[in-house]
Amino acid sequence: MTPLALLFLIGCSAGAGAARRGIGRERRGAGHAGAGGAMAAIGVHLGATCACAAVYKYKVSPGRRGCPRPGNPLRLTALPLSRLSPQDGRADVVANDAGDRVTPAVVAFSESEEVVGLAAKQSRIRNISNTVVKVKQILGRSSDDPQAKKYIAESKCSMIEKNGKLQYEIDNKLINPEDVAKLIFSKMKETAQSALGSDVNDVVVTVPFDFGENQKNALGEAAAAAGFNVMRLIHEPSAALLAYGIGQDSPTGKSNVLVYKLGGTSLSITVIEVNSGIYRVLATNTDDSIGGVCFTEALAQHLASEFQRSCKHDIRGNPRAMMKLMNSADIAKHSLSTLGSANCFVDSLYDGLDFDCNVSRARFELICSSLFSKCVEAIKKLLQQVGFTADDINKVVLCGGSARIPKLQQLIKDIFPTVELLNSIPPDEVIPIGAAIEAGILLGKESTLLEDDTLIECSAKDILLKGVDESGADKFTVLFPSGTPLPARRQHTLHAPGNISSVCLELYESLGKSPMNEEEKFAQIVLQDLDKKEDGLHDILTVLTMKRDGSLHVTCTDQDTGKCEIITVEVAS
Repeated sequence: MTPLALLFLIGCSAGAGAARRGIGRERRGAGHAGAGGAMAAIGVHLGATCACAAVYKYKVSPGRRGCPRPGNPLRLTALPLSRLSPQDGRADVVANDAGDRVTPAVVAFSESEEVVGLAAKQSRIRNISNTVVKVKQILGRSSDDPQAKKYIAESKCSMIEKNGKLQYEIDNKLINPEDVAKLIFSKMKETAQSALGSDVNDVVVTVPFDFGENQKNALGEAAAAAGFNVMRLIHEPSAALLAYGIGQDSPTGKSNVLVYKLGGTSLSITVIEVNSGIYRVLATNTDDSIGGVCFTEALAQHLASEFQRSCKHDIRGNPRAMMKLMNSADIAKHSLSTLGSANCFVDSLYDGLDFDCNVSRARFELICSSLFSKCVEAIKKLLQQVGFTADDINKVVLCGGSARIPKLQQLIKDIFPTVELLNSIPPDEVIPIGAAIEAGILLGKESTLLEDDTLIECSAKDILLKGVDESGADKFTVLFPSGTPLPARRQHTLHAPGNISSVCLELYESLGKSPMNEEEKFAQIVLQDLDKKEDGLHDILTVLTMKRDGSLHVTCTDQDTGKCEIITVEVAS
């Protein structure tokens, strides 16, 4: 069943986070004290293709250190949030043991060890059936989930379902996706602790806005299993705003911010209203059909054509050779974000033949022209959905590794010529930095629990009722527009033709458009044995109540006979 998604209005100027409180063990005061009297915490972003960790270090001066509480001499009182300032703390991404600030979210298994990161990615060519990629896409999902089915079909690792849970089958061993994610989180913890020189384990973890509860729980549990104390889970768009201090530095006033995230496997665009430090999601959309991998594949196809032209061999049907080209194309793609040309060299690509080719940035942009068009069209569609023009947007935040591409940045600037484009932070580091800043804010609070009056839950998508009009044609009515504060109650009277004896009302969720497919339907209710009328209409009263947890209670009553049907739709993952 499709979930009734929620969004949150958060009092960020008061130091609240951008999502529901995450899973974690009991907090241990106001953060760990590291070398030099610094308190520190960690922010981690686990993406589909890469992971990144940032640390927040908060220097506590002797005159401002907290005082021991009576009866608890080891616990310090938290510093007041109002006293946090850029001079007191700083969030920075930390490099791993290979010197890279971003780590591939790839885990390779062998009989004796598990390898995480670049080495696992590079060895995938010869160890493909034992190397797990994109584990985030399967976390917390059941086998009947459409995205899980797609993942299983594309996975080079064998997957089976056992005891209702999906598991990888590697070397005759069963491995849970959560255990794979745990290994990646362990790598992030090791990276952060090495940079800090202490055993800090307090963390804020980011989650996509459209993650269901099961997916959030799976991600949080994986981080906790890695030894992290998960203070909070926050949504990725909110972390992006926090990274730039939007709504924090100047909490008064109202503005609209567009967060553009082009990650490895998806494009997510979110429009957020920032009003007096409160974040409110106005519209959001995620397209899983385009991501950074698409650009890499397009370049790899071009390289395959060049190899065929020069060496007279078509390698497109050779998975091993194409994976070698994909690795080379990925490196070239990253180089072209800063250089005018890049060299692609593959040793023994096919049949003992080496491959050497130069690709210019102009050629890359031409190869990927249709992908660039798709990336910017998505912005226009979302603006149209929310009823905005480009002039209604005050700032644009770029995040995700592929948002580094200069051509894409220029196309976005062309859409928003007068809008401030925020890209001073490397786009693939924005979200973990925002998470680390949130972790730093939590160091100044006595508790990570949100107070009731700082958290307002809202419907993230339009909830629509599909019925029939007087002519018998389908008719959609929006009952809960996206952003409706919860709890909420709606009453709707449907007029159905009198010559029918049953009425089926269907509930859909959508992002601002009339749904046209069954996948967006999440419930239906049928009133049967209605008395037919020669003249007149059936008046069907529908009362819908959406609770704070997102569950929906629906009552349908025939006004003439009093016949009634009731259903309750619980929040699903």
